Amino acid sequence: MYILILLIAVWNIIVFILYGADKLLAIKGAGRISEKRLLSSAFFLGGVGALAGMQCFRHKTKHLSFNIAVPIAFALTLAAVIFILYCGGYMNG
Repeated sequence: MYILILLIAVWNIIVFILYGADKLLAIKGAGRISEKRLLSSAFFLGGVGALAGMQCFRHKTKHLSFNIAVPIAFALTLAAVIFILYCGGYMNG
């Protein structure tokens, strides 16, 4: 149970770094990380990292698709963590 939570936490750190890297690439005018990849990483339980990355780096904040999708991904990520913590106790004993 706690390994799953740890994996989700690590994944969210990676997603946060992805958003920061894309912002840096945008500033430099270099090749970018696709919006599809950024959004899918958020929906694969990376919503916390995505939302934190959007806010911290002020990245993709003017895109309606991100302003709708990332908070939903955030809520799904939190719901998954709560489910794992809540149901994990019942499954173990």
